[in-house]
Amino acid sequence: MPVITNIQDLKRLHKRRTPKMFYDYAESGSWTEQTFRENTTDFEQIRLRQRVAIDMDNRTTKTTMIGHDVAMPVGLAPVGLTGMQSADGEIKAARAAEKFGVPFTLSTMSICSIEDVAEHTEKPFWFQVYTVRDDDYMTRLLDRAKAAKCSAIMITLDLQILGQRHKDLKNGLTAPPKFTLKSMADLATKWTWGIEMLQTKRRFFGNIVGHAKGVSDPADLAKWTSEAFDPSLNWDRVAELIKKWDGPVILKGILDVEDAKKAAAIGADAIIVSNHGGRQLDGALSSIRMLEQIVDAVGDKIEVHFDSGIRSGQDVLKAMALGAKGTYIGRAFVHGLGAMGEAGVTKALEVIHKELDYTMAFCGHRDINNVDKDILLVPKNFSGDWA
Repeated sequence: MPVITNIQDLKRLHKRRTPKMFYDYAESGSWTEQTFRENTTDFEQIRLRQRVAIDMDNRTTKTTMIGHDVAMPVGLAPVGLTGMQSADGEIKAARAAEKFGVPFTLSTMSICSIEDVAEHTEKPFWFQVYTVRDDDYMTRLLDRAKAAKCSAIMITLDLQILGQRHKDLKNGLTAPPKFTLKSMADLATKWTWGIEMLQTKRRFFGNIVGHAKGVSDPADLAKWTSEAFDPSLNWDRVAELIKKWDGPVILKGILDVEDAKKAAAIGADAIIVSNHGGRQLDGALSSIRMLEQIVDAVGDKIEVHFDSGIRSGQDVLKAMALGAKGTYIGRAFVHGLGAMGEAGVTKALEVIHKELDYTMAFCGHRDINNVDKDILLVPKNFSGDWA
């Protein structure tokens, strides 16, 4: 096994072992990818204050996210097509998260179904919901999540329409994928991936095929996905979904103070400051630039979580110091999954936990719950002084 010291090591293995169309799906943004890039580079502008001669013994990263005990304030974000990064990928990632003691969130656009993941895990997981036009499908989807004992849902608000991702279009990555001679030639070089995929029955969208109206087989997927998402989504509809679920609800995709205020007013348990990993509105500010002002506006009314750009435990610490009560990793765990399957997801979590733990200590803290902005050196006007 290669020596893995950071997420970048896993990323290199992921790129080597996974077909290009699926690697690019994970490692790309929309349009020019400005927001995708700045999600990570803006973290680099925030520096840390080193403290010394402070007791570093008996440290803890344990905390809670929406009332759930977690080993560290890091959840696995919902990522579509995870089961194409590695065979049965959602099951592998969910098991790794369960063993580590952090939340796993299953995407509506997963390859493994809600029932697949529930069958192969012991503890409840969270389920991410895209709002679609078909109310009957939405009702049955939530009923299935309840039957699987999902302990919370995460409603994605920033994908009413799909942002254009150039790499996906060039690679023919649709639902289902359109394979070209070039992509087929690439697939032929990823033989270990291919052998694993041949050994699983889970190769299509398990929450959709056989469940959505008119989608009885993979051939029906393209038409359904092109028409399914609901561009008319509004706050009244979000409130209806919260009421229908009648359990913990997290709203994902908040990047504006006014939207944060509306989310806090309709009864959600948490919001996630997120720009969908730079995959929707290119040119939007990075999530980390927007975090502090959203925390200042609603942090006393609703739990504020953070997503988009985290590639290290230091990033987690910076987000927590700016007021987040929890964070999520997407690409970081997907790199681990694509590189080494379940063991790779575990390794990604171990890497981030060690970086978080050590950096917290170097900054003079022993308990993640006591970390605040005092550990940071933030550039003046970091949040921006925009006209």
